[in-house]
Amino acid sequence: MAVTRWLIAFLVAVGTAAILGSIVQTQFNLASISSLGAAIPWGLRAEVSAFDLLSFAPTYAIVAAFAMLIALLIAAWPASAFPALGVFWYALAGFLAIYTALVTMNAMLPVTVIGAARSSAGMLSLALAGGLGGWLYGLIWAQRQKGQN
Repeated sequence: MAVTRWLIAFLVAVGTAAILGSIVQTQFNLASISSLGAAIPWGLRAEVSAFDLLSFAPTYAIVAAFAMLIALLIAAWPASAFPALGVFWYALAGFLAIYTALVTMNAMLPVTVIGAARSSAGMLSLALAGGLGGWLYGLIWAQRQKGQN
């Protein structure tokens, strides 16, 4: 049962980071286009967001999964040592996982492939999506430690 709960918690964390990250990415890109003077109605924003959820989010989920796997496993130590702050450690791990992955990608690749990662606000927004994923992971995983199913 513990493996199943861990897998569910992990998939929720990665899914949250990927879905929210995709939406953030889309909105930052559309804001850049809008700043050039193009009017982007809400219907088009929703349509582009849906397209990116189907096309960008799965690829971004792979990046998030690798980053969060490492970070959440590392966060298990302070979370078990300080159980009252367990959810905090997992949220911090999710935040740092995405932030670190983006910084690493930006440093290693010739161009910044994730448009939102070109600005501090975009990096922060994407990392916060990872933090929310880590927080949800902590909530789900903490139920195991309390003996709840």
